[in-house]
Amino acid sequence: MQIDLLNEGQAVVADRLKVLIVAPNANSIFGGEAFLPLMYFTLLCGRGHSARLITHDRNRPSLTESFPQLIDRIDFVEDTLAHRLTLSFGLRLPARLRDVLTGPGMTTMTEFAQAKIIRRHVAAGEVDVIHQPIPVSPKQPSLVYGFGVPVVIGPMNGGMNFPKGYEDFESPFAARAVLIGRLAARALNWLWPGKRRAQILMVANARTRAALPANHPHVVDLVENAVDLRTWKAPAARVQRAHGTPFRLVFVGRLVDWKCVDITLAAVESARALGADVTLDILGDGPEMTALQERAKGMGSAIRLHGYQPQAFCAQVLAASDALILNSIRECGGAVVLEAMALGLPVIASDWGGPADYLDPSCGILVHPEPRDDFVDRLAAAILRLAADPALCLAMGTEGAAKVRREFDWQGKIDVIEGIYRDAIAAGPGR
Repeated sequence: MQIDLLNEGQAVVADRLKVLIVAPNANSIFGGEAFLPLMYFTLLCGRGHSARLITHDRNRPSLTESFPQLIDRIDFVEDTLAHRLTLSFGLRLPARLRDVLTGPGMTTMTEFAQAKIIRRHVAAGEVDVIHQPIPVSPKQPSLVYGFGVPVVIGPMNGGMNFPKGYEDFESPFAARAVLIGRLAARALNWLWPGKRRAQILMVANARTRAALPANHPHVVDLVENAVDLRTWKAPAARVQRAHGTPFRLVFVGRLVDWKCVDITLAAVESARALGADVTLDILGDGPEMTALQERAKGMGSAIRLHGYQPQAFCAQVLAASDALILNSIRECGGAVVLEAMALGLPVIASDWGGPADYLDPSCGILVHPEPRDDFVDRLAAAILRLAADPALCLAMGTEGAAKVRREFDWQGKIDVIEGIYRDAIAAGPGR
């Protein structure tokens, strides 16, 4: 399906920027961080800037289908045998190990291969600034340096560990691999000094700033996620839920263990046992699907597992729900929190990682995952609080939607990014 993100009420700028965006993944199908470079690229093009994108060939089918009018601005890095073997091996690993062992290797291979393309565009005078928005990991080395133009990297977001009491979510082997990977990344950042030599680094929070491989004189705070308010927009007048009607919770995301959807089910079951008429829609798929289906059998029609669904369907279910729940214990970002807020929903989330960067008591309830022993009970209490007070839900949802419009609109983010690009260009190619 073709997607049109161009020229929807955006004025063409008089001072056009020539921006080269480099990202191994850039599409709307993979979700997560792969969506970020796509938004920078399309929105900059829509504003009349001379934006180009370099990405891996695996993204070609979706980008060709969605953006045929932009395909001549996109260069694809060849999908080599080394890429395919590394990807095949990585898919056999747990996600945490894949992030450490094969993800960085895939990115590094792509960055080596894209250097020739970058040089060609720079030599042709087509680049004022290079932007590397992903990987968002602060420790991942960058090979994007030495091209004679300033480089901007980020916003990055990372440096997360599991909370205390959740050590079983990571095997001893995986924990050692992560530690070794982080130590190796520190050494590789000196071998490949892309982040040290970038003109500007952007970070989502203080945790990520502390995880950077070296001190840098130009670090800018900017949350990596934002919301496209053309897709995620609250109705003009959201109707307050009537007393006596079910309280509809929704979860959206990959069904992986660290999302803790089993804990979500336990909290819903506890709230129902205490008299609340609570339902839960689960939108997503993943390795935990079978176990969750089995766990949900005893809860009847109160739990609905929809599997993977396209964005439009997710938006419809979210809009028809009363609150989002995301009690993940390793969520660096959590864009779905912002999307739910944009639709006028209050959010119940773990006070751990990305959601804490977005939520405050006016628009949601943050529940700390420590101690683990009573995490379910505290989540259930948050559910009961919102289920019993439709007026509070409406007020929180209204405040959340206003906060998104004020702080997390993609158009506002592009305004900020344009300023960062111009600062980098004015400062010169970097160190």
